Amino acid sequence: MSEGRRSGDMWMDQDQDHYRNHDQAISEIEGYLLWEAEKDRARTRAEAFCAGLPWLTDSQRQEVELRYCQDQRDASRACLERISVRSATLRTEYEGVYRALRRRLITALLSGSVAVAALLAMTAVGLTAH
Repeated sequence: MSEGRRSGDMWMDQDQDHYRNHDQAISEIEGYLLWEAEKDRARTRAEAFCAGLPWLTDSQRQEVELRYCQDQRDASRACLERISVRSATLRTEYEGVYRALRRRLITALLSGSVAVAALLAMTAVGLTAH
């Protein structure tokens, strides 16, 4: 029976790994798509910026668009990195708060259970004494 249990646990572990890998793949695809959209926005903004500069030659326009896109991508990357760091910090903080609240709730639940048990015991003792 223990062999069956072990193989069942192995399947559960494999299922969890599969879901973790699946979630990671989805996150990577989502990140890729978001970054491609960001690059596309940078190109659109660069074209709009250059449209306001009609005196540029074609080669100047291409150079300005290229530099504008690169600057926008660098700014976006820096912003995303700051958001990522802040997100990880908040996650750690919230996990700590969640653990503390869970401990407090369990403590309150256990204390309440002990109080109810003590009250029932005292009531039972009181009823048997009469």
